[in-house]
Amino acid sequence: MPKYVIEREIPNAGKLTSDQLKSISQASCGVLNQLGTQIQWLNSYITNDKLYCIYIAPNKELVYEHAKLGGFPANSVNEVVGIIDPTTAE
Repeated sequence: MPKYVIEREIPNAGKLTSDQLKSISQASCGVLNQLGTQIQWLNSYITNDKLYCIYIAPNKELVYEHAKLGGFPANSVNEVVGIIDPTTAE
């Protein structure tokens, strides 16, 4: 199943409180439950003004549908085509 990186532009994302992050997470999980088992949220990385979320889904249309139903942005959705890390250098 393909893996995607979703870029979400959220001004001041790095200043969100733990309660706000919990609320966002609950909204996302609620939509995921509605959409079924084909889409899975792995984790997200928070920067000052963006969230980078990692999802597994059969296609990017389902990722965009998740964002639409949840009411949060999906400014770009890109399929992961490979992974490198320090062991790649060996």
